[in-house]
Amino acid sequence: MTPPRSPDELHRIGYLGPRGTFTQMALEAWEGAAGREHVPYGSVDAALSALRSGDLDAAMVPIENSVEGGVSATLDALATGDPLVVIGEVLVPITFVLCAREGLSLSEIRAVGTHSHAWAQVRGWMGENLPDAVYVPTLSTAASAVALAAGPDTPFDAGVCAPVAAAQEGLTVLAEDIGDNHGAVTRFVLVARPGILPTPTGADKTTVVLFQRTDHSGGLLELLEQFAVRGVNLTRLESRPTGAAMGSYCFSIDVEGHVADARVGESLMGLRRVCADVRFLGSYPRADGIRAQHHQGTGDADFAAARAWLDGLTT
Repeated sequence: MTPPRSPDELHRIGYLGPRGTFTQMALEAWEGAAGREHVPYGSVDAALSALRSGDLDAAMVPIENSVEGGVSATLDALATGDPLVVIGEVLVPITFVLCAREGLSLSEIRAVGTHSHAWAQVRGWMGENLPDAVYVPTLSTAASAVALAAGPDTPFDAGVCAPVAAAQEGLTVLAEDIGDNHGAVTRFVLVARPGILPTPTGADKTTVVLFQRTDHSGGLLELLEQFAVRGVNLTRLESRPTGAAMGSYCFSIDVEGHVADARVGESLMGLRRVCADVRFLGSYPRADGIRAQHHQGTGDADFAAARAWLDGLTT
């Protein structure tokens, strides 16, 4: 099975569905989305499994929220299994509504269904307006709207979802913009099988997962020093359990820059020497377009000059 070698070859793209999810919004916002087949999946694991098996050419999945942090299902799925790489990212502002079937009032709500990350972002509003409502988890925000529209036999009376999901399912909006943080943003990544490496733009990210050889004092510092001494700035650092034993963790990290940048490439070589494993999850353009700031001595020309100086000592 030959993986696509460029974004132009991505014909069938999966996403965390059903329709009306923020993930669908992210996929439609991706600049290469037009003219591709978009396929909804019920979970992140299902979408990435389809990608690994070859049923998809790529998949759009959530990876980080500005309020709730990393999306564990995505982080864990990318850290294990057959290798996958991130080839792009999209940032989506998050706005939630409370929706229900027609005829139901706010005072009648006894249970609310939504995704766990969405619930975490509306807890304050719920505490003030529906303090006795029970939370019922769903696979996605849109799944709550779909379940409500399907009929009365659902374990919840209302759902928290995107405005588009409520509209698509013909539900009544009982309250708008109920998020506790009105500046909330979720970051989504487009994932593919290895074979596509976007060219450097000067405003890039690189994502890796690091596995320690042993758990010892200063172990994390040892890993981070590989970036620090080369002037590489981290934009995200999270620990995730490996599942091997209690206390066994790996580190999921985003850094500024592209693997083709000397400072990033040499950092990864250093990590490869000291880690049990380094899983490279791709280098790709930043959605916000922010360019990396180089400190003196950390540009590509500085690394090339240092290499030339060293070579001159041995010739």
